[in-house]
Amino acid sequence: MGLLVQPRLINDPCGDPGLYLDFRFGRRAMLFDLGDTTPLSPRELIRVSHVFVSHAHMDHIAGLERLFRLRLHRPQPLQFLGPAGFVDQMESRLGSYTWNLLDETSVDFRLSVQAFDGGRIVEAAEFHARRRFLRCDVPVPELGDGLVLSEPEFEVRSLAFDHGIPSLGFAFRQRIRVNVWRNALDEMGLPVGPWIDIAKRAMRDGLPDRHRISVPGAGEVSLGLLRARVFRSEKGQHFAYVTDVADTADNRALIMELAGGADHLFIEAVFPDADRAFATATRHLTARAAGEIARAAGVAGLTPFHHSARYADRAAALAAEALTAYATG
Repeated sequence: MGLLVQPRLINDPCGDPGLYLDFRFGRRAMLFDLGDTTPLSPRELIRVSHVFVSHAHMDHIAGLERLFRLRLHRPQPLQFLGPAGFVDQMESRLGSYTWNLLDETSVDFRLSVQAFDGGRIVEAAEFHARRRFLRCDVPVPELGDGLVLSEPEFEVRSLAFDHGIPSLGFAFRQRIRVNVWRNALDEMGLPVGPWIDIAKRAMRDGLPDRHRISVPGAGEVSLGLLRARVFRSEKGQHFAYVTDVADTADNRALIMELAGGADHLFIEAVFPDADRAFATATRHLTARAAGEIARAAGVAGLTPFHHSARYADRAAALAAEALTAYATG
C-alpha cells in the first residue's frame, strides 16, 4: 500500500524555501513556494499542477520564470495561489515580457491565478497564451472557509500569518486512503477497471453498505461486501508547510490549528534561540520556537528549514535545537 504523495524540500535547509509534493501514482505534483528550483528536473516541474505561494518575497517565487518557460508551449493548465494582491502582482510580472510571437495559433496554455485573504479566495483571473497573457477576471470558486483547493481525494487549506505582511501557511489533507487487496479481487473473480475508482469515491463519500456498485462481468455488488473483502481504508495523509511567521501567540495558535495532528510539519527555523532578537526584528521563528510549536501541535514528524544563510556552517545545530525542543518541550 503506497503513499498517495511524497513530500520533500526542494533545497537544503539553508536554501530557498519550497516543498515538492510528488503524487506517487499519478503524473502530477504540487509546489508550496517557488524559490530556486534548480534541484528539480524539467520532468518534475512539468508535472506540477498547482503552486501555492506563501508571499511574494523573491526567495519564495524566484523560480517562476523557469517553470513558466517549461510550461509555455504545453496545453496543461497551471494554477497559482498567493496572498491578497497576488493576482495584481502576477499580472505585472506577465506584463513585463514581450509576447508578439504568440497568436491564435499558439498552444493555448492557461495560467490561473487566485488571491486568498486568510479566510477565502477573494480574487481570480486567467491568463491565456493565445491572448498574449492579458488578464481576464473570472468568478471566484465557492469553497469553504480556509479552503484553497478541494478535490474528491484531498483538500488544501490555508491560513494567513503575521510576517509584517500576510504570509500564507498550507496544509494538504487526504480525505481517506482507500487501498485495494488484489488477492481479494482475484478470489472474487472481479476485474480491474474504472469501477474501482467509483467504489473508492463512494467510500470516501461515506455511502452506506447497501449502496450498489456496477462491476463488469459481476453485475451489481454491495459496497458493504467490497468494503469488507476488497478495500481497506485508513486515515488520510496530512502535511503542513509553514514559513516566514513572527513568533506571536496568535501565530502559534494559527499554526496549531493548521498543523494539529499532522503526519509531518515542515516549518521554518531561521535563527538559533541565542539570536532570537534577530528573529523578533525580522518576524521569523527561532529553531527552538519551531520545535515548541511542533510539539504543541502534536505532529508525528518535523522538518525544520529556511535557516538563515549566516548559519550555513551550523545548519545541523539549528536542526538539533528544533528537534530537541520538539522532543522534550
